[in-house]
Amino acid sequence: MPKTIVLSLGGSLICPNDFDFDFLKKIRQLIERYAKKNYKFVIICGGGKLARTFQEIAYKSSKLSNDELDWLGIHATKINAYLVKSMFGNLAENLVVSNPTQKISLKKNILVASGWKPGWSTDYDAVLLAKNLKVKEVINMSNIDYVYDKDPRKFRVAKKIENLKWRDYLKMTGTKWKAGMNVPFDPIAAKEARKSKIKVNIIGNNLENFENLLNNKPFKGTTIG
Repeated sequence: MPKTIVLSLGGSLICPNDFDFDFLKKIRQLIERYAKKNYKFVIICGGGKLARTFQEIAYKSSKLSNDELDWLGIHATKINAYLVKSMFGNLAENLVVSNPTQKISLKKNILVASGWKPGWSTDYDAVLLAKNLKVKEVINMSNIDYVYDKDPRKFRVAKKIENLKWRDYLKMTGTKWKAGMNVPFDPIAAKEARKSKIKVNIIGNNLENFENLLNNKPFKGTTIG
């Protein structure tokens, strides 16, 4: 039986400022290597700097609602998703999935997905895809390597947390979503993961670390479940 990996790939890695083709080339090589070992990958792409640029420009020119800002972010995820799909050529399904609840047939070893609707981030879409495919674990790759007890950018004394319960995570982040929100994992996604008993591994952008996780070896990151 193939092992299915649901990967929420943060836009901060696809497009931190400009498109990071060096990172994308390396992750493509790694995923292709494992796809040939009978792994299947479902990759949900975030919006990154592209989404924030769209949102900032639009907000300056016209006071938009949260939903309208979210739609701009969703379109950015679609651009990123089509870029990522193109990297894999014939190894990937032709369709970029936007509705994570639709019937999905994984005939090929790689499927790429984008954002879907306003009100949450692509983390939520990743959880819905995992639920749809009966996968009990999501890997979240971004520029955040752990969940911390405080914002490490503001507090030098912030401590990393390696294991966390969903109820405690939601106490830290709150339960509401705002367009452009910057948290390790979207609270709307967190609530769905908790309800569906799906575990999420928060890891940074280190590909050797990602490979350790694929091989069930010790890895650096936070497991929430």
